[in-house]
Parts: sequence; C-alpha cells; structure tokens
Amino acid sequence: MSPELSFEIALHGFLLWASMGFLMPVGILLIRMSNREECGRRLKVLFHFHVILQVLSVLLATTGAVLSIKNFDNAFNNNHQRIGLALYGLIWVQALIGFCRPQRGSKGRSLWYFAHWVFGTGLSALGIINIYTGLQAYHKRTSRSTRLWSILFTAEVSFIAFLYLFQDKWDYMQKQGVILGNEPIIPTDQEISPTPRDNRKEMNVPC
Repeated sequence: MSPELSFEIALHGFLLWASMGFLMPVGILLIRMSNREECGRRLKVLFHFHVILQVLSVLLATTGAVLSIKNFDNAFNNNHQRIGLALYGLIWVQALIGFCRPQRGSKGRSLWYFAHWVFGTGLSALGIINIYTGLQAYHKRTSRSTRLWSILFTAEVSFIAFLYLFQDKWDYMQKQGVILGNEPIIPTDQEISPTPRDNRKEMNVPC
C-alpha cells in the first residue's frame, strides 16, 4: 500500500468518525437536554447548536463519501462498504426531514417528530457500528493493530451514552432526594406519625 493511499484511508476514517462518531451523537445529546429547559433563550441556544452540529456531520460524511468513491476500490463485498453506502443515503434523508420541520402545534408535528427521532437514533447507532467495521477493515487491509482506537472509541461512546441517560434522570434524582437541590426533603406521613410505643409512653406519663 502506498503512503498516499494509507493517508487517504486514515483521512476517510477520521472524517466519518468526526461525523458519525462524535458530532451526530453530541448533537442528539444537546437536543435531548433541551427537553428539560424552560428558559426560551437557553432552549434556542441548544437547538441552534444541534442544527449546526448535524449540518457539519452531514458535510463531513459527504466529504468522506466522495473521498471513498473517488479513491478506493468499492466492490461492496464487505459489511463496512454496504453499511456505508446505506448511511450516505440515509444521512441526507434525515437532513431533509430536519429542514422540513412543521411548526409546533400543527397536525403533522407528532408524525414528523417520530420520524425524525427514529431516523436520527437509528442513523447514529448504524454509524457507530460502521466505525467498528471500518476499524476491522483497516486492520485487514494494513495488518496494523486498531485495538487502541477501538478502546478509545468505546470509551467515548460509553461516556456520551452515560450523559444521555444521566441527564434524562436528573430531575427524577433531585425529586427523590438523591441529589439535594434547593427544596428541602419533606418527610412522609409514616415518619411524622408516632409509633404505638411512643403513644403508650405518652399515656403513662403522670399528669
């Protein structure tokens, strides 16, 4: 393998990691966080960041696709190339769905939200899977170890998934008193009412 081809393969991998493995999951995390926001200004900031990250993700994925089609031998005889071909089409479908967002409260809003959520979640998961298949294909092509990159990518995905699940339960944890907020924990009726033994003691106390 020539140094030029090796560089192009590495560049292709970096572009698709930045697109599918970083920008897209972070964009999904941001829009998920916006569901907890009541402040209109912060809600708009999170939404605009979501849009910017997803647009950058589409552009980087398209650049990686053009690089692959132009310089690589694409026989589509392995899972990485087949999944990648599907991703190149789906990511543009998702972008078009995103730009066709109906106004909140309109009839088609619920259907649009469901389609956008299903496409976005599925696309992100498929992109992450294809990064792993890409690392395997790179190892077979170059005989170079990709163990370190696999470990680092797994750690990154796990951290983003943890943040996604944690922020979803943040309000619930605060209400349960696991994380103390500004409101005091109100004791339950069982904690307030005296026990039968306490009642007997009160009755035996002389006047």
